Amino acid sequence: MDIKIYLNDKKQFVEDGLKRFMLEANGPFVQHIEAMRYSLFAGGKRVRPILCLAAAEAICKSKDQAEALLPVACALECIHTYSLIHDDLPAMDDDELRRGKPTNHVIYGEGQAILAGDGLLTWAFDLITDQRYNTLSAEQRLAIVQTVARAAGPLGMVGGQSLDIASENTDFPFSTLQTIHKSKTGALITCSVQAGAIGAGGSEREIAALVEYGNQIGLAFQIVDDLLNATSTTTELGKAAGSDNSRGKATYPAFFGIEETRQKAKKAVTNAIKALKDFDQKADSLRALAEYIYTRSN
Repeated sequence: MDIKIYLNDKKQFVEDGLKRFMLEANGPFVQHIEAMRYSLFAGGKRVRPILCLAAAEAICKSKDQAEALLPVACALECIHTYSLIHDDLPAMDDDELRRGKPTNHVIYGEGQAILAGDGLLTWAFDLITDQRYNTLSAEQRLAIVQTVARAAGPLGMVGGQSLDIASENTDFPFSTLQTIHKSKTGALITCSVQAGAIGAGGSEREIAALVEYGNQIGLAFQIVDDLLNATSTTTELGKAAGSDNSRGKATYPAFFGIEETRQKAKKAVTNAIKALKDFDQKADSLRALAEYIYTRSN
């Protein structure tokens, strides 16, 4: 399959969904919603919602059935965007550029940026559970809410971010880096795949296989992020290059060097594809996405 065409089509599908579902910037909360919309529509590859939809496609009998997961996919992008807003704050990574544009706190101020992130996080769960947009059963929605909350919370993304900050400029072991990557980045990627599988009515075996796939591509994604931060330019990345080293963050290249790190990313992609061995051609988009994650340039 042509992964570029697939990604463009699915990205547009997600963009249209976000525009349809997202709150309009009017009324007494206009500034708050403007700040939410600024970061949500500032660009991005929409990898997490696309993974959710692709996982559903691997199980569903029809395209329409898989596309019923669009509200969940859009909610995942809201949570990812919230994490980026907070990650860029002066108290955290203190970045002034994201996706080639000024970060949220540069435009709206630190307080409004914090609240924009809070708004996106909580509104995401409103979207997942809103019966106006969902055809999923109550049981499926509950399972997805729990899966997403666990992945985004203190034992997932937020916990990983906390450990990442606490570990800056310290001599910590590789096992700590593994925990940071699995939690800070990997957890939301894995849960995107898992949510798609749950919403598609996957069996326990299918969901378990897709969770393993998600674990492996989540690892590959963060390893490649480490590589790109060390080897690309700010223009190429759309955010500050070399920032990991300047902030004293431990990374895969710091532990293993560039070439061995590339090999480890490739191995994770190979393991992800192996996890799909019992799936037919409906999972080809997931296979192609795994390769894309390895070869991406930003």
